[in-house]
Amino acid sequence: MMTEELKNLKADKVVDARGTACPGPLLAVKQAIADVPDGGIMEILSSDEGTKRDVPRWANKKGYEYLGDYEESGYFTMYLKK
Repeated sequence: MMTEELKNLKADKVVDARGTACPGPLLAVKQAIADVPDGGIMEILSSDEGTKRDVPRWANKKGYEYLGDYEESGYFTMYLKK
């Protein structure tokens, strides 16, 4: 998805993992996914560079759809669909 499309998504759950280092952001995502309804959207905020690699891999492994990401000033915003 394009950045503008991502910015217009309505998240069912937001995980703010900014300021935490690996594996903190991924652990937060794994814990929070239970709060997302099937077909729902999770928004992840992270300042850890590794999260951009870890979350898409984990989502694919679990059968979730990684929708994309974009960079803000000092952090990344990522989206996945359960």
